[in-house]
Amino acid sequence: MTKLSNGHVPPKAGPLYESSNIINVTPEGRIVSIFTGAWLLGSAISKVDKKPGGSLLKLLAAGYLLYRGISGNDLVNGLLGRRKPDKHTASINIRTSMKIDNPKEEVYYFWRQLSNLPVFMKHLKSVEEIDPLHSRWVAKGPGGIGTLEWDAEIVKEIPGEMLGWRSLPGSSIATAGRVTFQETLGGGTEVDVMISYRPPAGYMGSGLAWLLNPAFENMIDKDIKRFKNYMETGEIIS
Repeated sequence: MTKLSNGHVPPKAGPLYESSNIINVTPEGRIVSIFTGAWLLGSAISKVDKKPGGSLLKLLAAGYLLYRGISGNDLVNGLLGRRKPDKHTASINIRTSMKIDNPKEEVYYFWRQLSNLPVFMKHLKSVEEIDPLHSRWVAKGPGGIGTLEWDAEIVKEIPGEMLGWRSLPGSSIATAGRVTFQETLGGGTEVDVMISYRPPAGYMGSGLAWLLNPAFENMIDKDIKRFKNYMETGEIIS
């Protein structure tokens, strides 16, 4: 038994010591943490001159997320004695409506060609149409580091009016969406978009919660609104 110079025996390692040595984050959660941390780091550096206070907070959050992803250790889970992340995370639901000054058929068929979505949705790297009903989606990680992939299927379609889809069972993310297209009196199109994201219960747990947060919701919302500008002007706004 080791003794200190004063004759005392050092105390046994308790929960705090153990929390810094265990892995309590899923592999998927570690990847998402690294992606998010890298994105926050880039965002903080790019805005450090304009918003030093906000950049400092982002740097702190980025450091923690990068530590969480690289080490596989969540300090909060460790302090609470958790060796596995939570298995359930609430979904986020995004709903956006917009009026586009283009004919309904034009707007619908542009969206219906799913490979067009990455043109205005910056978080998507690609959408590959496997057949008329099935597609493979690849989302870019924050900061452009890594990817998240899933397969989806069209579950309901009314040509020119509505399109509904969902991810296939076993996908790394559970998502579903619906877009409706309604002609306006002026010859434009009223577009209503609803998208839901959540980690599959018992599959990724709270690991994906680091991605499914208000910042992620904001990003998707902006991506959808970019659609209006692209259809009307042919240009992508930042």
